[in-house]
Amino acid sequence: MFAVVSPQKIHLPPGSVLKLPGDWNEYKSLCERLADRSSPRIKYRPGEILLMAPLPEHGRKVSLIADVVKVLLDFLGKEYESFTPITMELPSLSGVEPDYCFYIDNWETIAGKDRIDWSTEPPPDLAIEIDVTSYTDINDYLPCRLPEVWLFKKNQLKIYNLENEQYLEKKSSRYFPDMEVIEIVNESLQIAYSRNTSAAIRELKRKLNSQ
Repeated sequence: MFAVVSPQKIHLPPGSVLKLPGDWNEYKSLCERLADRSSPRIKYRPGEILLMAPLPEHGRKVSLIADVVKVLLDFLGKEYESFTPITMELPSLSGVEPDYCFYIDNWETIAGKDRIDWSTEPPPDLAIEIDVTSYTDINDYLPCRLPEVWLFKKNQLKIYNLENEQYLEKKSSRYFPDMEVIEIVNESLQIAYSRNTSAAIRELKRKLNSQ
């Protein structure tokens, strides 16, 4: 099946990525045509527009990893707000769509808001991105200055922290410094695939409560 991008129709086969030359106005025009769709996803880099149609495994992984984050936050008694899907735009600079994002330190600034002005309000504290199609570059998040991004790629979770205007890979999360987050996520995914998601979450809660 072929990709189709026309004034009448936008369609990409699952798992495909399409890169198009384009400016900010063309990106916004495509966003309006796509409206409240779940696929394809769209991203803007200066001079380039990317479209990606997720595979089924994409949604399953992001849902489970987000559930893991919620369990860890609840265990630590931390307040938070979470969003999915969400589009972060800085005109002419960047347009990205994290799979899932959390406000942790700054949850009070956006509590109860239906819309967020990215030019004046703080970005999410943590974003989760699942990449099964080589669609994501960690530097896509630099203009928005997210403090931490989790990128799950090639069946491996990588944690990136923003330091001195660049993203550096870390072994632990600034929000869960005393927890082996990478190990927890990998184990939860293994249980989910051998059994199911609910079994993975129950096992994680059991382990946390037994500590």
